[in-house]
Amino acid sequence: MKLTLYTDYSLRVLIYLASKKDHDLANIQEIADAYHISKNHLMKITYELGKMGIIETVRGRNGGIRLAKQPTDINIGALVRQTEEDFHLVECFDTEHNRCVITPVCGLKHVLNKALQAYFQVLDDYTLDDLVKNPFDLQALFGQSANE
Repeated sequence: MKLTLYTDYSLRVLIYLASKKDHDLANIQEIADAYHISKNHLMKITYELGKMGIIETVRGRNGGIRLAKQPTDINIGALVRQTEEDFHLVECFDTEHNRCVITPVCGLKHVLNKALQAYFQVLDDYTLDDLVKNPFDLQALFGQSANE
């Protein structure tokens, strides 16, 4: 299974914010610079993460974004379910557009569905906190000093 860039970038934003010392404010441009990705993509993603209540925006001259929840309260499986458009691993998972002639007797869809459920079961076992056990190493890779 391959995640969309939207989910990938959502996870990256959250990892960045969780690695900040005392969960200080960050801005979209610094996150874009740290990952070498488009600020425009991140603007849409941070807007949606804000609507989900996962991050909060602080307006004003010294504003920015930060986590709205503790990293231990942000479940990775739940986030992936919220940020992915669909989980149609094969055509028959999409009942509206399925044209596969063997669907009524096919065993593959059951195997793939079981694999998808196992995938989510693993993701559900992790929180954002599990992904940032090394904040100083992350900060160094992001080009932040420990004092920022």
